[in-house]
Amino acid sequence: MRRRRVNRVATISMHTSPLDQPGTGDAGGMNVYIVESAKRLAQLGVEVEIFTRATARDLPPVAELAPGVLVRHLTAGPYEEVDRADLPAQLCAFLSGVLRTEAMYDPGHYDLIHSHYWLSGQVGWLAKERWGVPLVHTMHTMAKVKNLLLAQDDQPEPRARVVGEEQVVEIADRLVANTVDEARELIDLYGAPEQRVAVVNPGVNLAVFRPGSQAVARHRLGLPQGAPVLLFVGRIQPLKAPDVLLRAASRMLIDDPSLRERLVVACVGGPSGNGLARPSYLTELATELGISDVVRLVPPAPQEELADWYRAASVTVVPSYSESFGLVALESQACGTPVAAAAVGGLRTAVRDGVSGVLVNGHDPAEWARTLHRLVTTPSLRGELSEGARAHAAAFGWQATSSRLVEVYAGAIANLHKTPVAVNS
Repeated sequence: MRRRRVNRVATISMHTSPLDQPGTGDAGGMNVYIVESAKRLAQLGVEVEIFTRATARDLPPVAELAPGVLVRHLTAGPYEEVDRADLPAQLCAFLSGVLRTEAMYDPGHYDLIHSHYWLSGQVGWLAKERWGVPLVHTMHTMAKVKNLLLAQDDQPEPRARVVGEEQVVEIADRLVANTVDEARELIDLYGAPEQRVAVVNPGVNLAVFRPGSQAVARHRLGLPQGAPVLLFVGRIQPLKAPDVLLRAASRMLIDDPSLRERLVVACVGGPSGNGLARPSYLTELATELGISDVVRLVPPAPQEELADWYRAASVTVVPSYSESFGLVALESQACGTPVAAAAVGGLRTAVRDGVSGVLVNGHDPAEWARTLHRLVTTPSLRGELSEGARAHAAAFGWQATSSRLVEVYAGAIANLHKTPVAVNS
C-alpha cells in the first residue's frame, strides 16, 4: 500500500503573529512555539505556511520566516492591534483570506491544518471541512483552567470563549497538549476523547539559551557583579503575577535589611491583556512598597539579549497563576539559572522540584520571600540547582518537539484516510 507523506501544513495563528516580539501585546510563549517548531518541521521536509492577521498596512502579503516557512498576512479588521475580546468579529474576514489562499492552488495543497489558540481553532474547523483534511489543535491556554485559577482583580474568561473551545475540542482530529497535566485537563474539563489527545512537550533553543559567564552578562547589562538578582520575564499582566515578586522582594528587605544595598529585581516584558488597563502598575506598586530603588523595568528583549538576562540572574522567578507549560522557566534553566516557580500547570513539568529549581505552592508573598531569600543567600544550593537546571533543560530540544509533531500529523492523516502515512525523516 502506498504511504502518504506529510508535505505541507497550514498553521493558523490568527490573534498574534510569529514575527511579533515575545513579551509585547499578545505575543509570548505561543509565538516562540510556532516559530521554533515551524523551522524544525521545515528541516524535516514539512513545509509550513503560517496564516496570521495583518497588523500594519505596509506588511508584505507573504514573508519568508525561514527556508520552507512562509508567513501569510491576511487583512481582517483594522491595521492595528485589536483587543483579543474583539477578534471574534473578524473571524469571517480572516477565514475568507485563508480559503482564498487555498483556492489559488490545486486541491490537496495542504495536507493538514494546525491551529493555535481557540480563535484559530474556529477558523481551522471550517477550513478542515472545506478542504477535507485533518485539524490538529493546540490550546496553549484554556478558559476553564484560567477561571479556576484567577489572579486577584483579574477578569474571568467569557462564556463565549468556553463554548468556542468546547466546539474546537469536539471537532479536532488531534489535540496537542504540552504536558500530561494539560492532557488530563482536556479530558476531564472538556470531555476530549483520550485517543485524540497527544502529549508533545515544547522545547527550548539550546543554541541560544546556553550557559555562559554571569560576570560578562552582568557587565553587558550594567548589573552589579555582587548583587543578588531576581529576574521576571514575561508579559506584565495579572495572570503572570509579577506583583507577587515585588511583594516578596519588599518582604525580603523588611526581614533582611542588609539586602537593601545589593538586591536587584529585574522585570523584562511589556503590558499585555488585562495589564494594558494599568500599564504603569508595576512602577506604582514599586513606589507603594518602597522598593523603587531595587526594581528595574526593562522592555521586552530579543532572544540573544534575553539569554544574557538569564545568565546574569541569580534566580528566575515564575509566579504565574496558570501556565500551559512555561517556556521562560525552560529557557532560564538552559542557561544554567535555577527557577523559583509556582506549582501550577506545565510548570510542574518544566521545573524539576529540588533538582533544577523550586516549586512554590500558592502565591503568598511571605512564602515566596522565604524561598527566594534562601536561594539568594545559599550559594551552594544555587550551584546544585544550576547543575540540575542545565541537565533538565537539555532534554527539551525543539527537534524532539517537531519530530513528535510529525508523528501526530501522520496519525491524524492516516486516521482520516485510513491509510498508512510515512513519517518524514
